[in-house]
Amino acid sequence: MAFARLIAASLAAAALAVAGCSGNGGNRSGGGGNGIFTGSSDSEGGSTVWDLFGNNNSPDTAFQVNRYIWNASLDILDFLPLETVEPFTGVIETGWGRPPNGRTEYRVTVLIKDPALDARALSVSVYDRSGPVDADVVEEIENAILSRARQLRKADSEL
Repeated sequence: MAFARLIAASLAAAALAVAGCSGNGGNRSGGGGNGIFTGSSDSEGGSTVWDLFGNNNSPDTAFQVNRYIWNASLDILDFLPLETVEPFTGVIETGWGRPPNGRTEYRVTVLIKDPALDARALSVSVYDRSGPVDADVVEEIENAILSRARQLRKADSEL
């Protein structure tokens, strides 16, 4: 289980490294109430790091992140300082911080890897100063994020 969390954290770090190389902008779009952020890697002329991923036929490759999970993650983790926030790759990385009335410091990495509003779209890694925390803590945070995301979507649909 700890190995899986280590892999998830490594993938998130790799996504950050690759995203930082591009320098391309993106469009933030939640059009039609679908709850998806869309960033595009629109290169003008030369090649980019995104060409390595094999979609050379279309320079408008889009990355999709569910906006409800994204906003819910920021809401749930608002007590932690943000270090990296990358909505186009779906990565949120926090610094060390304590929950209200807590004694233990935590660091969290969230990876939103699918535009769907379900558990498969969300990967959370939580560490304390001694290493990865129990799977129960990670599952509790994932459930809190998903519950808040559903609340946000319901509030949007009532408007």
